[in-house]
Amino acid sequence: MTLRQAQGGGRSLLFSRAENEALRQEMERDPRVVLLGEDVAGAAGRAAQGFVDAWGGPMGSTKGLIQQFGPDRIIDTPICEMSFIGAAVGAAMTGLRPVAELMFVNFVGVALDSVMNEGAFLRYMLGGQVSVPMVIKTAIGATGMAPENGGGTAAQHSGSMYSIFAHIPGLKCVTPSDAFTAKGLLTAAIRDDNPVVYVFHKGVMGLPWMAKNPRSVGPVPEEPFQTPIGKAAVVREGRDATVIAVSLSVHHALDVADQMSADHGVELEVIDLRSLVPLDRQAILSSVAKTSRLLVVDEDYQSYGMSGEIAATVAETDPGLLRVPLRRVAVPDVPIPYARSLERAVLPGPDRILKAARELVRV
Repeated sequence: MTLRQAQGGGRSLLFSRAENEALRQEMERDPRVVLLGEDVAGAAGRAAQGFVDAWGGPMGSTKGLIQQFGPDRIIDTPICEMSFIGAAVGAAMTGLRPVAELMFVNFVGVALDSVMNEGAFLRYMLGGQVSVPMVIKTAIGATGMAPENGGGTAAQHSGSMYSIFAHIPGLKCVTPSDAFTAKGLLTAAIRDDNPVVYVFHKGVMGLPWMAKNPRSVGPVPEEPFQTPIGKAAVVREGRDATVIAVSLSVHHALDVADQMSADHGVELEVIDLRSLVPLDRQAILSSVAKTSRLLVVDEDYQSYGMSGEIAATVAETDPGLLRVPLRRVAVPDVPIPYARSLERAVLPGPDRILKAARELVRV
């Protein structure tokens, strides 16, 4: 039995249902928590007009909330990201604890002024006189690793780009990989007094329009709990090399680790960062000190991103920790292609990870 199975008991939830439960429980606990975004109450706001049992947004994570909390707390917004992210900032400054659903991370470009110059910077600029306890919840990732119906969401709906948020002082950034951590991190983000960007990958949600990742279903405690922000998890122990990843890439890394163990007797240690800001640098360094080899897997772009920050952390602390040069498997600096074959070629899927891992340990 794994640690998460022991913590979750016998009850399993889809990733999307774990998010839904975290939102529901936090809104029950604290009347200041409100949810706003496009279609969060149902398609085009129809749920707010008669409380239709709508799907609950394109990701299914807000289903049923409008029925329980009503349109004053579950607020469908126009397609104008800058306005409703800005409204969330103002609401947070004046006593509410808003969760703003940014449908796809690519749309952050529309709202970047509200995210950065307002949400992230205002507490510092006002000398700590105000806090901005808000969550920006957004979907990341391409779908080309889904074996049946992946691909086709193209450049404007397939990005990860969490490194943009990690680069902005004043923001925390978390990205869970499984249902257990999804509930715990979303709960912790809502309760945090700072702006937190909570990013989730479409490929682990358990969505009906995508092939389901096997680990999108997992044990989750029914009672509320928090996963510490800024604390990585060793999801697979190993001795021969360290693989660091977030979100869906954690599962690809685990698949490769199982294959390497079966085929070559090589034991990869897999680290799920869970948080980009704060970054658990000690977990990175401790694992690399044990294995002396490092592979970073990142569905964001390779240049100026997470993989470079991890490499710098090791190099600036003790480059002698590495027996061989580290490897990075990330998205090359191109927009995500529409064509399924091209999309798969640029994503850090199991084939690319396996090739890099074999090179790293020379098998």
